[in-house]
Order: sequence, then C-alpha cells, then structure tokens
Amino acid sequence: MFKSIALQAIRKSSARGAASLYSSGLQQQVATRAFATAGFPPPRLFDYETVTSNLTVADAIESVEAAFKALAKGKVDVPMPMHIGIEESSVAGPGDCHIKGGYVSATPTFTVKLACVSFYKNVEKGLPPGSGIFIVVNAVTGTPLGVFQENRFMTDLRTGAAGAVAMKYCSSPEQDVVGFIGCGAIAKNMARAAATVRPIKGVAYAIDGAEEFAAEMSAELGVPFEVVSSAEELCGKSDIIYTQTPGASTVLEKDWLNPKGVTIIASGSDQPTKCEIPPDVLAASKYISDLTKQTSKVGELRSALKAGVMTEADVHAELGEVVNGDKVGREGNEIIVVDLTGTGAQDAAIGQVAWDKLSQL
Repeated sequence: MFKSIALQAIRKSSARGAASLYSSGLQQQVATRAFATAGFPPPRLFDYETVTSNLTVADAIESVEAAFKALAKGKVDVPMPMHIGIEESSVAGPGDCHIKGGYVSATPTFTVKLACVSFYKNVEKGLPPGSGIFIVVNAVTGTPLGVFQENRFMTDLRTGAAGAVAMKYCSSPEQDVVGFIGCGAIAKNMARAAATVRPIKGVAYAIDGAEEFAAEMSAELGVPFEVVSSAEELCGKSDIIYTQTPGASTVLEKDWLNPKGVTIIASGSDQPTKCEIPPDVLAASKYISDLTKQTSKVGELRSALKAGVMTEADVHAELGEVVNGDKVGREGNEIIVVDLTGTGAQDAAIGQVAWDKLSQL
C-alpha cells in the first residue's frame, strides 16, 4: 500500500515537472519567435509605376551577362522552375503561374519570382493577361528586403538582356539585319537590347501589332524598320531572328532561312506545351541553351528530343560557356539556335540591380 502511494506521488510530481518544463519551453519559444520577427523590418514595396519608371533593359545587360558566366562555372544555385496550371472553369482560369529563383555566389541578395501568364480572360475586364512580383532577399540574414510589383516588366527586361548576350556572343559583326517574329513587349526589349550590341536594321512580322512596333522602335532607337507580310519573307531578309510568340505553333521553316547563316534567338517556349522552332531546324543547328536541364523539359530542345532527332549530347553549349570562352560561338555560315527559357540566374541578376537602384530612392 505504501509502495502504491509512493508511486502515485512520484507520477504526480513528474507530471507537474513535465508540465512546468513544457510551459517554460513554450514561453521561451514564443519569446524567441517574437524577438526574431520583431527584429526584422518589413520589406519595402515598390509599385509598378516606380519599377517601370526607373529600370531599363540597359540596366540589366551587364549583370545578366555576369550571371551567365557564373552559371556556367557552377556558381549559381538555380532550382527547376515550378509550374502551376490553372485550368479554365466557371470560377478560375485559364492561366499559368511560374515560380523561379536563384542565388549567384558571392552576391548580397537572392531572388524568388512569381510570374502569372496567359490569363487571357483578363482582357475582357480591361486587364493585362500577365502579372507578377519579385521578392529580393538579404543573403546574409534571409530577410526579404523588397517586393517589386513588376507585372512581368522585370522578367521582360532580363529576357531582353539575355537576348543581347546571345546576339553579342553568337553572331558576327557583319550580321546586322535583325528580324522580330512576334511584336509584343518582349520584342521591344529584344530590339532595345540588340541596338546596344551593334547598329541594326530591323524587320518585323506579327499577326497583330507589327506596324505599331516598327514605328515605335524606329523612333525610339533611331534605326530603320521594315514591316513584312509573312514570316517567310522576314526569314529571307534576316541575319538574326528573335522569336517571341505565345509558342502555340512553330513560326518558321528551315527552307526559309538565310543561306548565308542565321542566328535564331528563341524565347517563346518556357513550358512543355510551347514550341516555336521545328525539330528539323534544331537538329540542323549549332544548338545553345540557356540551361540544358531546363530547355530539355520546357524549351525548344524538348520537342527535338521527343521527335528523336536530337539527344542532350547534341547540345553544343550553354550560353554561359560561350560567354566564358569555353565553347565557340559562330563559325561560318551556320544555323545557330539559342534557346532562352529564362533562368533563375537572370532573375537573381535583375533582382540585385533593382534593389541596388530603387532602394536608393
């Protein structure tokens, strides 16, 4: 009996001790959490007007070129993009959401980006079909520094910057007639970027908007632009071709291309349902990816792999390898395809540029 009473007393004492320890530990966790969250200032919010009035594609080119160099050296942590498909229903969609990000070694920030595209029902409401934000994070403390409401503006800038890098390293100085298939926002940044590489003459083709694009770019850049009636005509005139369409179907054919050699810089394919360049053109080309592990899944390379006309061993180089001089760019009258799906390295680069510039405002 005395033994039973003693055991009960020990159990009660242990329970009270455990409860006291749990309560103490919980209070400590709450206090620590409160201290941690209280110690971080809220991120600064930069609205669309602030972003668009203070950043240009020229701001991004140098940093994006450096990011490609670092990427080729294995100095960038770039996870595979996340894709969320929003199927059309009575309450949602259709649309797509991409989440990308990256960290360039030895830089003070990293970036995570959320980009929403192809929400075409927005047009009926007087809204654009795409939107998005960049979150720039302190790489020392892990604290979000800034949220940039860029609505794909910064994405388009870094895509244009990649187009400039591709033209600089994968074309020759004599190639100065530049064609644009698709004449939307990305095409404008590609034109601005191309004009920073060398003097150009522009050729434009699109189902809609080519006249307005050519007039605007000619006035802004001070270069001549010609509007043509077909993609075939554009291909016959162009030394360099930028393609930036929704990617629902291929936009050119091998027989249309300039026999003196052409550099095709394709940026319309960034998910498995898209394709701008036919597999036979890819197979006949010196193919250069921005990131092979990505283009094989969501870029132009994917369709060539699926058709069985290429393997990953046929990839000549990643763009950063050409930038670094590890692989050659143009050699003679060849077809070069540069497949730009957009990497987290570019997002990290433009994120750093945006923070450096806009945080001073």
